[in-house]
Amino acid sequence: MIPDGWEEAHLSEVAKVVDCKHRTPSYSENGVPIVSPGNIDWGPINLTACRTTSEEEHLLMMDHCSPKLGDIIYGRNQKVGVGAYVENDKPFSLGQDTVLIKEDGADGGYIYQYLQSDLIARQIHQLQGGSTFSRINLKDIRKMHLNVPALPVQREIAEILSTWGKAIETTEKLIDNAKAQKKALMQQLLTGKKRFPEFEYEEWQTVHLEDIAEVVMGSSPSSSCYNEHQIGLPLIQGNADIKNRISAPRVFTSEITKECRVGDLLLSVRAPVGTISRSQHHACIGRGVAALRAKAAFSKILLTELLLDAEGRWKRFSQGSTFEAINSSDVRKLKLFCSKSIDEQNKIGLTLENKGNEILALKTQLSSLKQQKKALMQQLLTGKRRVKVDGGV
Repeated sequence: MIPDGWEEAHLSEVAKVVDCKHRTPSYSENGVPIVSPGNIDWGPINLTACRTTSEEEHLLMMDHCSPKLGDIIYGRNQKVGVGAYVENDKPFSLGQDTVLIKEDGADGGYIYQYLQSDLIARQIHQLQGGSTFSRINLKDIRKMHLNVPALPVQREIAEILSTWGKAIETTEKLIDNAKAQKKALMQQLLTGKKRFPEFEYEEWQTVHLEDIAEVVMGSSPSSSCYNEHQIGLPLIQGNADIKNRISAPRVFTSEITKECRVGDLLLSVRAPVGTISRSQHHACIGRGVAALRAKAAFSKILLTELLLDAEGRWKRFSQGSTFEAINSSDVRKLKLFCSKSIDEQNKIGLTLENKGNEILALKTQLSSLKQQKKALMQQLLTGKRRVKVDGGV
């Protein structure tokens, strides 16, 4: 139920929804960017990763519309229901499965914020019949329902939510910068190109993973022993249980095969390979996982950072036609370069770990900002929380 003074409208009643040309353009090495659904993310449209076409082709592709500052580019495929706003007048073309949304009766900023809300996400979910988002039709986009207050109220709501959006965008950029800084630091510290003065005369060596860590390859228990009644041990089966950097088993098993300890590193060895996580459980590990623990003479912290750095190297060991997998020998024989001094190992590991903790703190902040904005959107876009046109909530 919408508040007094508000109206319920279809998107097409408050905005122009313009379709792309349904044809594959001719691409060129340089020229005018073409935005495809894969280039669209919430925030300002990023044209740097787009493919390009000639000026002549651009004019043919865009003879029916012209994106302007504040317009919205919306995806109908791949990233269904994701939009970006136009932040300047740089020309670009609409690729296939994109639409252009231009304000026409409602405030463009209000529409942009509304499209990010759960109110729209639920409509898309219903249109998809409850299945995973894959595609949405133009007519369904035009029929999306919006709660529409008076224009001054729309603008005030858009301004409030935009402030939260900018804080989110700023935090995302800080995360990207921190990741780039850690990557650069890893390239220097894990290769010996950058040394701490007190360790500059320490020797480095090439070792195999089995030289510095105990390796336990997982072995799957019988599926008939799986349970959700906490009988036996938690079962860590593969990438799905470790992909978020900490173990998150979904079932238990009463048949105990291979085990990991709390604090062990977990390596995904099947589909995909290379993901590294930290075990929070004394658990049983299935065939998709290997448990690793540093030997007494090697730094636990540095082992973690070395394996994080090696995540992208496992693909060259992958075997199997239907899915990726690596065997015990490949895990044990992974070559790593490191200092012989455990004190230097610890200092390198701690330096990188601190940078990683900075990234985690920013991610926690980002998650909190998104949750707060989401809750505020639910209140503001339904009129449950009213705004004063002269400012404030």
